[in-house]
Amino acid sequence: MAATEPIRDKKQLKELADYFLRKGQLRNYILVVMGTYTVLRISDLLRLKWSDVYDEERQEFRDHITVVEKKTKKERTIALNPQLLGALRQYYAHRRGEYVFANNRKEPKAISRVQAWRIIHAAVAELGIAGKIACHSLRKTWGYHTVKDNKVALAVVVDIYNHSSYEITKRYLGITQDERDEAYLGMKLF
Repeated sequence: MAATEPIRDKKQLKELADYFLRKGQLRNYILVVMGTYTVLRISDLLRLKWSDVYDEERQEFRDHITVVEKKTKKERTIALNPQLLGALRQYYAHRRGEYVFANNRKEPKAISRVQAWRIIHAAVAELGIAGKIACHSLRKTWGYHTVKDNKVALAVVVDIYNHSSYEITKRYLGITQDERDEAYLGMKLF
């Protein structure tokens, strides 16, 4: 499997999400929004059930979700930000079955990783978004913009990704020389 890239242009990320909204494909819209904001690998994302994000007893969405990552076997607690919660509220009325990313069959199960890839790949191709963009790009996109916009301490980003070092995170996010140059040239301290 080829290495994927983050979506470096925020306008393109919004275009990707809006593409599914325009088509009335709320599940696929949530795939983009939730994939970006939770930083979960696609295998963990697709296993999410409505009970993970919605408390039926209280009739409200949860503030956090807790997952045991399939790859690392580590437990992660993830805060659900307002944009994601708004998208989930919009989609909740249209839910099918117990999985957030249910297929369209009579007995809804979660869509497969291959189907998720097809969904993202087809939209990216139709929108003309360049680069090696796939499901894993959503996970990388959050980190890329978090680091680029200096929103969060780098040590926190490394921890969120469960990487052992900054060097791994830097390589993972595809930080380029142009971006390093931009950081040097854009800094105004005096």
